This record gives sequence, structure tokens and C-alpha cells, in this order.
Amino acid sequence: MNKYFAALLWANGLLAAQAQQPQFAIHKLRLPSELAYYDNQFSGLATSVDQLYLLSESRLQDQAEAKLYAVRLADLDHQLADTTYALPYRKLPITGLPALRARMAAAGQQYEGLEAILLVQDTVYLSVETDTPSPTCYLLKGQLHPDAVVLDTTFLLSLAKPLAADGSHIYNAGFEALAEVNKHPLALFEYNSFPNQNYAYELADTRLKTSRPPTKLPLAPLPFRLTDITSTGLNHFTALNFFFKGEGGDAIYRPPAADLPNNRLIQRQGSYQNYARLISVELKANRLTWKPLWEFPEQYRGYNWEGIAAYKRGYFIINDKYTPDRPYQTTLLYLQRTK
Repeated sequence: MNKYFAALLWANGLLAAQAQQPQFAIHKLRLPSELAYYDNQFSGLATSVDQLYLLSESRLQDQAEAKLYAVRLADLDHQLADTTYALPYRKLPITGLPALRARMAAAGQQYEGLEAILLVQDTVYLSVETDTPSPTCYLLKGQLHPDAVVLDTTFLLSLAKPLAADGSHIYNAGFEALAEVNKHPLALFEYNSFPNQNYAYELADTRLKTSRPPTKLPLAPLPFRLTDITSTGLNHFTALNFFFKGEGGDAIYRPPAADLPNNRLIQRQGSYQNYARLISVELKANRLTWKPLWEFPEQYRGYNWEGIAAYKRGYFIINDKYTPDRPYQTTLLYLQRTK
């Protein structure tokens, strides 16, 4: 088959896939000034009962306060219907994090911040990002109370990061996404182009009473970054798949030159461009597969989307702080499915 026909088949397949993809109307929420402040550096979203929870990265080394914010879903609905409505919110301090950070430091690991949140009724799981030289990242566990999150300072589950083919540490390779499968936490890496087999961790034992290792669930190779995930039904999920055009360590997220379909998504006239999309993820027969779901419009591809939470027929998404515009700001969108 010559290159022309191969490209034509690829293009026709892409158009057919796009025709089947859902469409979303984009609604920008108007946040109170405290939540809109860019240095909250939100890194995860979760819904539970009637609330949306916004996780701050809580960079203690920068003297940042460890905290969650909670906003009632009914109030978000109110503002979606009436943009003049001011959102009420609650701040929930996260207690116990400094003691856990000290335990990481004692083990020679450098805490960098909180990256993902999973709520299972009143139980809270948080993933910890460590710096690139640290060989492990961590899962924390606590209880959600009306006025605070109380972490269990006896619980500190260390999890090995993947390594590059030459054994070196991969830039920013920690856990960025948490979900629930088989009533257990599922932890997914930000980087998912391992030299051998890609995998996510199913954490069946979160009591630390045995030495049972986590289960590795094979994951189909995924380009770019996976920055958060949300459940959409039994063993079905939607995730954020983001590419940042940066240099240096960020170059690890560039596909090989021979990967023409993925390079077409992120290159324009030989230059790298930011790119963002939603992907659907399915767990079947103890394997995780994915497929493209929806591409972000051009104006939203330069936002560093870090949090996603399914709601009704759409999704709330949030960035950490980085945007194409200055000054930086927190942006919370609701993607409302229209087709």
C-alpha cells in the first residue's frame, strides 16, 4: 500500500471516529476570588453526595495551606442557569499532612504536592507527587468530615514509579489520577509509554496489615500525559489527556517521530503545539483500554487541565493555574453534552 492510500485510509478513519464522538457546550463558571486565586494550584476534582470537591496541590514546601474546597452541586447548577449568582463554598483544612511529609523526607523522598483525589463515601484517598529523583510516590488515606479532612498518619503506602528503558527516572512520572475498581483504588501514572508493558495499580490492600503487593493492570500505551480520571459507570471512565509543548524534561511526552498519527495532533509546520482531549477508558478482563472521546477547542488547549469529575451528562474540569493568558487564573468549566 503506498503512502497516499495509507494516509487517505487514516484520514477517513479519523473522520468516521470524529463523527461518532459526543459534542459538548462549554460553560465557564464564575469563581469567588478565593477559589480563582491561581496559587491554589488545583490538581484534582471529585464529587460525593451533593458536593464538588476541589483539591489544592498543597505545596507545603511553598508554605501553601493543605486544603480542599467544597461547593454544592445545586449552587453550581444555579450559576449555570444564572451567571450573576455568587457561588457559596466551604474550605476544609487537610490535617496530618506535615507529619506524613516528614516521614517521606526521612525515607529520602521529596514531597512535591497532592495530585489526585478519590472519595469512597467518607474515605478520602490522595496521591502524592514526589520529585523526579525520588523512586517512589505515595497514597494517603483519611476521613472526610464536614469541616476538615483528617489524614491517618499511620498510613503511608509507597508505590514504585516506572523507569525509562535505560533505568533512569522519568520526568514527572508519578500518579496523577485515582479511580475506583472492584471496590479498590486504581492509581494511574501521568506517563504511560513505558519501555515494556504499561500498567496501572489496583490497590486491593489499603490497610497496611499485610505485604500483599498491588495488582498491575495492563494499560494500552497512551501518548502525552494522563492528568485525571473520573468514573462514568461500572468499569468505564473518562480521563484528561494533555500534551504540553515544553522542552527539557517535558520532551519525554513527545511521541516517537515514526508515530505519525499522534504527531499530527501536536505539531504544526514542524513546531510542537499544546493539545488536550478527553479519552474514554474501559476495564475489561483485567485490562485497561482507551479511545479518543473529544478534542478541546483551540482556545482551551493551552490550559493545564488537572481535574475532572463527571456530573449528569457532562464533566467539570479545572486547571492548576497555567493558561495561555496572563495573569494566571483558576478556570472551572462545565462541559455539557449536547449530542
